[in-house]
Amino acid sequence: MKVTIDGQEIEVEAGTTILQAARMIGGESVPPAMCYYSKLKGSGGKCRCCLVEVAKGSEADPRPMPKLMASCVTGCMDGMEVNSKSSDRVKEARESVTEFLLINHPLDCPVCDQAGECDLQDLSFEHGKAKSRFIEEKRTFEPEDIGPNIQLHMNRCILCYRCVMVADQLTDNRVHGVMDRGDHSNISTCISKAIDNEFSGNMIDVCPVGALTDKTFRFKSRVWFNKPYNAHRECTTPGCCGKTTVWMFGDEIQRVTGRKDIYHEVEEFICNECRFDHKDPADWVIEGPREFDKDSVINQNNYTQKLDTVHIATEEGILKGREQDRKKISMPAIPLDKEEEENFKHGNL
Repeated sequence: MKVTIDGQEIEVEAGTTILQAARMIGGESVPPAMCYYSKLKGSGGKCRCCLVEVAKGSEADPRPMPKLMASCVTGCMDGMEVNSKSSDRVKEARESVTEFLLINHPLDCPVCDQAGECDLQDLSFEHGKAKSRFIEEKRTFEPEDIGPNIQLHMNRCILCYRCVMVADQLTDNRVHGVMDRGDHSNISTCISKAIDNEFSGNMIDVCPVGALTDKTFRFKSRVWFNKPYNAHRECTTPGCCGKTTVWMFGDEIQRVTGRKDIYHEVEEFICNECRFDHKDPADWVIEGPREFDKDSVINQNNYTQKLDTVHIATEEGILKGREQDRKKISMPAIPLDKEEEENFKHGNL
């Protein structure tokens, strides 16, 4: 099947969604996604960040779809034409969705450990507005302790359900989920149980905001002050790949995460032992610096980036007119009388 997204045509297999096709093309046409996660079954269709305009349904039925469609759950059809970045309707919709997500989200980026690698920050930077029209009081929740390793900040949660799906699909006994309904919905554990499953730390990696953070890294440093390196170890935990990214400050490993791709999705999930218990560099085989393809705070001025040669063309501008001035003020260009010339020769002028 052939699909065209923002004027770029690509051939995809049957069952491919618009979002997956856009990611195959890459670039600015890729819609943002806050709830979809390619490694989690059943994810997508909740946050509405990935809305696109289908200008042509297919070759068989070329009529446009009247409403904007969620690209993460809408399948491609042969001959389909989609407008993403190039559509004003899509741009307006993403601005509205961003404004809606920020209604209850606190603006505590200066104290949030997710700052610098937060998908909501990136979304707000591109589609957010300088002022808020929301004058009511934000929704707040009492702090809750869900275990020794994970810090829950329910006030920041956007209910993407990723952490619930991780617990459903990676762990044996899920003890947390979405409680209550409507604007009272919140993530919590059942009867105040602690989350202590061996793969529960992956909830931190999949969270797109700062609702679930690493207690062992809490308030230690900003991510852009750390240097990320690919590392691995021989992990004996069944299901753990042992391949991680270690975030170092000097010779100290301050935190360990799963390796993520350009869309902030982990390549392979890791166990809690690798994530929380091994902070000694001697425990790891350091492979090399981690490269970041996605534009964000943490890869600004990163030495692993391919940098273009900078040519400074100020010399010509600085010296413009210098030759004319030199001729005007130089000694040979100004005739001297005999007395001045004599004094000049003897060095008295």
